[in-house]
Amino acid sequence: MKAWQVARDWSIDGMELAELPEPMPGPGQVAVRMKAASLNFRDLLTVQGKGGVTRLPLIPFSDGAGEVAAIGEGVRRVAVGDRVCPMFFQSWIDGRVSAAGRRYALGGTRPGVLQEVMVLDAEGVSRVPSHLSFPEAATLPCAGLTAWRALFEEANVKPGDTVLVQGTGGVSIFALQFAKLAGASVIVTSSSDDKLERARALGADHTINYRSVPEWGKAAAAWTGGGVDHIVEVGGKDTFSQSLEAARVGGTILVIGILTGVSQQIAISSLFAKNLHVIGLSVGSRRMFEGMTAAIERNGMRPVIDRVFGFEAVPDALRLMQESGHFGKIVVEFG
Repeated sequence: MKAWQVARDWSIDGMELAELPEPMPGPGQVAVRMKAASLNFRDLLTVQGKGGVTRLPLIPFSDGAGEVAAIGEGVRRVAVGDRVCPMFFQSWIDGRVSAAGRRYALGGTRPGVLQEVMVLDAEGVSRVPSHLSFPEAATLPCAGLTAWRALFEEANVKPGDTVLVQGTGGVSIFALQFAKLAGASVIVTSSSDDKLERARALGADHTINYRSVPEWGKAAAAWTGGGVDHIVEVGGKDTFSQSLEAARVGGTILVIGILTGVSQQIAISSLFAKNLHVIGLSVGSRRMFEGMTAAIERNGMRPVIDRVFGFEAVPDALRLMQESGHFGKIVVEFG
């Protein structure tokens, strides 16, 4: 089988398409013939050697979807022919977040999805909504689940709440879609008027171009008449101070990204003066994934895909991620 590996060095140019033996499932395992994968910013960092992984070669990428091709002895959860996603955290099935649950992550401490056949523990896969294509389903395990956990497991978003999402990447667009399903009002920020127009078409109630309105935190707070209930913070260094400004007293800032860097002086006075809840989170459990997919299926929701690349063009897909030129998700389709 074919698999992409970061092989020569930690860089996009250091990747190579390798021929590897096709694996077979043992007891309690499944073999999944992968059909599609999607990119996250974390994948770009990992390929560049900034993801905390030190060994080469590494099969990268955490998010994919495929079809169960074979099952090992004792497997009952899924059957041959089922359409499934591998879980980002193979070790987090249910319960609260823990070090043990986060130990085994695809495309990091475990080989990733850029291989034509994956062998996984049967507990580490879950079925996907029937109305979604493989490329659409491949966007769910990290970006979709992170947005879902942020809004519903951590922030408990309710109808009438206000949610602010930063930019128009994968997590932010999922957060926009999920917040609208919940009956919330959504503010979207971006530097592109074209992308803001597309966000409005998806249901955004208010948009702010942060290049023309650098003090977008004050603008968002003014639009709500007192501050935003929940802020999906994906920027990091360049955006956190504005998130503090935008949040209402008692509001929630959900920290899920570091697109602009990690070094930041935090205005501690704002945290306690506003009684803010600041929650860091990454992805979620299989139980959360199954709650999310049930909601997606009930509502007929479809992930937003910007571009689909062929399997041979993985480096090109990573370069598009590097340029931040996408709206929604970037996907790789196998074969």
